Amino acid sequence: MIQAKGLTRRFGDLIAVDGLDLSIQRGEVFGFLGPNGAGKTTTVRMLASLIAPSGGSATVAGHELGREDRAIRSRVGVLTETPGLYKRLSAKDNLLFFARLYAVESPEKQVEKYLKMLELWDRRDSLAGSFSKGMRQKLALARALLHEPDVLFLDEPTAALDPEAAKTVRELIGSLRTNDRTIFLCTHNLDEADRLCDRIALFKSKLLTEGDPQSLKESMYGRRTVVHLANSKPGIEDELRLPFVTKTEWIDGRLLVSLSDPITENPVLVRRLVELGADVQFVSELKVSLEDLYLDLMEGNHGSA
Repeated sequence: MIQAKGLTRRFGDLIAVDGLDLSIQRGEVFGFLGPNGAGKTTTVRMLASLIAPSGGSATVAGHELGREDRAIRSRVGVLTETPGLYKRLSAKDNLLFFARLYAVESPEKQVEKYLKMLELWDRRDSLAGSFSKGMRQKLALARALLHEPDVLFLDEPTAALDPEAAKTVRELIGSLRTNDRTIFLCTHNLDEADRLCDRIALFKSKLLTEGDPQSLKESMYGRRTVVHLANSKPGIEDELRLPFVTKTEWIDGRLLVSLSDPITENPVLVRRLVELGADVQFVSELKVSLEDLYLDLMEGNHGSA
């Protein structure tokens, strides 16, 4: 659905996006993560055919960037971080205007569908300028969906929303996941990306790594078992002598053991610890967050995966 090869954008001497290669399949929810100024919004603007790349190539929804830009713009929906709405028009009239620009069939029905879905129907006759920032963002999301796009670009869709509204938007994103629609999600909310995205890319002008969140965490940190002991016995880790144990360390009185396959190896590990006189209270898997992965990569604590 989205293919990019060497996609680059320069602003004078500044290289905002440097040789980006991406392959995103139909039906995926793809998370694009990076700090402010990393080039995420510039990437979205290029792929949505809103600005031209300085180099490289891309196809979006089967259309070639730079040659079929009008077709691309008709097949994508875009929610920017600062949505532009007509403040002196009502919510309903804003959407009707854009629905007609997109030549949407039955525009009244489409407008009603998405205003109700985003819980704005009761405010349909209110001026957009009277809406809170969160409500304006929901209205802009409705606008991006009116023409049922094949590719939906969402730039910080839950920014400035209260927890209840953010939950509504997340659930909507989940409901929009179909075999035919691809969702490209830029977000600073790492928990949101972990829950919603099939794959993620960590990006800072250049692509640092990409893959599904769990596999990325395992590839960087491995799978580690935390053993809680009633009697901490420093030095016991040196007596384990198990071929599948790749690393051991003590953290806050707990024994942290790196294994290749905890499901099959944990029972052997526990038996060996008991043989060595350890009183095992319980065993758990160390959960690594997407935030840990993100911060380590952005701070250069790991090489790219």
